[in-house]
Formats: sequence, C-alpha cells, structure tokens
Amino acid sequence: MTAKIKYDEVEVGTELPAASFPVTRATLVRYAGASGDFNPIHWNEKFAREVGLPDVIAHGMFTMAEAIRVVTDWTGDPGAVVEYGVRFTKPVVVPNDDTGALIEVSGKVAAKLDDNKVRVDLTAMSAGQKVLGMSRAVVRLA
Repeated sequence: MTAKIKYDEVEVGTELPAASFPVTRATLVRYAGASGDFNPIHWNEKFAREVGLPDVIAHGMFTMAEAIRVVTDWTGDPGAVVEYGVRFTKPVVVPNDDTGALIEVSGKVAAKLDDNKVRVDLTAMSAGQKVLGMSRAVVRLA
C-alpha cells in the first residue's frame, strides 16, 4: 500500500479529520483477550477501586492504538507510519453502563520533514481530559 495523501499537497497546520472511538467494558474484554493483558484494573471494578483508580480503565496500548487510527485513516496506509510515541497522562475511565467512555482524537501536521515525511501531533481526550501527551507520529506520504 502507499499513502493516498501527497506530501506536496500538505502544509504545516493541515488538520486531519477528527474521530471519536467508543469504549465499553465489552471492548476491554475483547482487547484483553487479543492482547493477553488480563490485568484486573481493566475489567474488575472492585479491584480497580481498591488500588486507587476511580473505576475500570482502558488499556494504555488500546488508547494509543485508537489514537493512531486518525493518522492511518487519513493516509489510507497503516504502513505509512514510520514512528509513533505517546505519554500516558490520564486514564480512560470506562463505567459499567450502556455508554462506556469516548476517546476523541484530533490531529494536525506540525512539521514537514525530509523524504516526504511529516510529523503529525495528536490530541486525545476523554471525559474532558487529555489522556495522551506528546502524542506524535512521523508519516511518509506519497
């Protein structure tokens, strides 16, 4: 695959289409099974509260994966991501109800680099709080 976005058509400040990703307890159970991460803070409310959390929280790697989808959807090619890193700033708290939580992600081209690459800065929010800090991806465009 090749990125659908052309380097010459992108400027610093270009905004990527924002996206929202719902997270329910069922989502966390499926992710735990796929990832092998069965830490009880991700599925057991009693345990999560006993260790000082407000409720069950989403896996950090799950949150990170949902955020990068804004970039991969924009480029049309997951293989276009050359580098990606984040800092986990706040947990995504997932209540045990029909709604769960929502991860809201936006992105912007922050720098044009050599070799048809750009740096995209992402903002990931949940319940009005920034859940990822320093969320940056380097992407090779067409």
